[in-house]
Amino acid sequence: MQTHISADIKKKAVLLTVLAGFMWGTSFPAIKIGLQYMDAYTFVFLRFLVASLTMLAIMLLTRNFSLSFNKKRLLLSLGLVNGAAYLLQYVGMVYTSAAASSLYVNLTVIWVALLSPATLKERLGGKKMVGVLVSLIGIVLMTTNLDFASLATATTLSSFLVIGAGFLWAVFIIYNKPLVHESSNLIQSMTWLLVFTMLPLLPAATLSTESISALPATAWLAILYTAVFCWVIPYYLWLKGLRHISPVTSTVVLLTEIIVATAISMLFLGEAFTFVSGIGASLIIIAILLAS
Repeated sequence: MQTHISADIKKKAVLLTVLAGFMWGTSFPAIKIGLQYMDAYTFVFLRFLVASLTMLAIMLLTRNFSLSFNKKRLLLSLGLVNGAAYLLQYVGMVYTSAAASSLYVNLTVIWVALLSPATLKERLGGKKMVGVLVSLIGIVLMTTNLDFASLATATTLSSFLVIGAGFLWAVFIIYNKPLVHESSNLIQSMTWLLVFTMLPLLPAATLSTESISALPATAWLAILYTAVFCWVIPYYLWLKGLRHISPVTSTVVLLTEIIVATAISMLFLGEAFTFVSGIGASLIIIAILLAS
């Protein structure tokens, strides 16, 4: 009976992670729309400012607000890592093609597979290892469409910045695992983590060239959507799922984000979905099944 219950709990955790990946995948067209009205520094700063204010409001409404909370050092470290990762990605993407950026960021699955056994003593079985390798092939096919010339357009520095963002997110994913197990209040933990995420973004906000008061309603809609529906909600779902699955499994399952982003770009932005992309998507689905 216990095995059956554990299996059901794991399936629910995988489903929550899939939902989180789906919602994160919808952020790409929203970001493209938002960047038509503001620079990257303004966008990333306002996105997390709105997300932080949203979580503070939720914490007050649920009467969870407290300046005395557990795991202060871990939450501060995770917030700084998250903010730094977003800065590296946004700055690196200015001089990196979309294909290269997507590929480099999603190398997170490899970094997690390498770091998790050393830091969390996670044991990787044969199926999980095969799943990681299959997912990598799927990522390469979906992001490059076998057109590797697009990778050459990126400068060496910008490539390392985006790769660095993916590595920092691997660290972020791994150390969220002890957070969900040891934190007694996820709402409180999420709120303070988001507040601490703002710290690395504050200096970057001074580089903003946009007047916030002049932003149109469409820009604010993109900010609100990416803050609430592409961070607050999916992060909560992902944390709930991470309680019962490993960081490696979680990272592979989150690759649904690439499939969703590609499908939305094809349907609403007129981007092509090729035979190679289809193979890549199929391999990612197979990898998710193997890992979970």
